[in-house]
Amino acid sequence: MDIKTDEYSVWTEGSDIYFSGVMHLEKESTAQITSLVRAVLNSGTPAITVHLSDLEFLNSQGKNILAKWVIEARNHPEVRLVFRGNSNIAWQTRSLPVLKKLHPGLLLVMD
Repeated sequence: MDIKTDEYSVWTEGSDIYFSGVMHLEKESTAQITSLVRAVLNSGTPAITVHLSDLEFLNSQGKNILAKWVIEARNHPEVRLVFRGNSNIAWQTRSLPVLKKLHPGLLLVMD
């Protein structure tokens, strides 16, 4: 499943989830993204990598999606969860370490 708008894209390649662009999400647009990330989590894959390096901005609605999903992933200890971020993007350096607090097994890689 791919989600593409004029401002952002979210897509999967196997067990990798990619986010790019600028995400100013409204509450009604979150269901499709939540469905996509849950589908990957429930697919039975042993590892999931979330690529955020090309995501320039994510508002609080989007951050809530990621936080809820990471909390849900704790119920799947068999899944290795990796988040790849960009240390040159301010929101990522501030917000992504919080996800590690929500799921201590999460591996955070800042490029």
